[in-house]
Amino acid sequence: MLVVDSVSAHYGAIAALHDVSLQVDAGEIVTLIGANGAGKTTTLACISGLHKPRTGRVTFEGKDLGPVPAHDIVRLGIAHCPEGRRVFPRLTVAENLDLGAYIRSDKDGIAADFQRVYDLFPVLGQRKTQLAGTLSGGEQQMLAVGRALMARPRLLLLDEPSLGLAPLIVETIFKVVVALNQQGTTVLLVEQNARMALKHAHRGYVLETGSVTMQGSGAQLLADPRVQAAYLGE
Repeated sequence: MLVVDSVSAHYGAIAALHDVSLQVDAGEIVTLIGANGAGKTTTLACISGLHKPRTGRVTFEGKDLGPVPAHDIVRLGIAHCPEGRRVFPRLTVAENLDLGAYIRSDKDGIAADFQRVYDLFPVLGQRKTQLAGTLSGGEQQMLAVGRALMARPRLLLLDEPSLGLAPLIVETIFKVVVALNQQGTTVLLVEQNARMALKHAHRGYVLETGSVTMQGSGAQLLADPRVQAAYLGE
């Protein structure tokens, strides 16, 4: 479904990614793990069109995304749930979700997806008229995921969904990720909670200082002594 082929990316003179290659097959949960500054967020930004690679290529279902602007990448079937949640604080929960469906005009389908989000995250249904800025961190993360789902993506890019959240909320978020995947959404997950990510992912890649240094199934990486020493505290 997605191929990142020898992508390098820079911020000014600073190289953020060096020759990164990875792929995501339809139906998978694939995770990127690595330390702060390893290039995980930049990789997602290069896929969603928020940052254009200096060299290399990103293709989605065979289409080169290089010349495609970010808003049209959403139309192709990729939604990006960013690090830090980035909800619109002065809009209500329902208004935030409605913005997630900005590319759509199918009113019945949009109404069904509102209900789907409220079924996945019942607390959002209870707070649909509440301003997003007044939600807890966990509720804002649920809203950010829900907003991305309103675009009906075939590929969901999730950037640090567990960051700063209580363990119980983290469990909830990951249960929803697995449920979405079982319902047919492919997921590329960036996550600092390496143990949780690898436990739920079909496959994973390890990024270090902008380069892929390891890859394998989630179980293989969980069992790898190098991963355990660097990311699992073992």
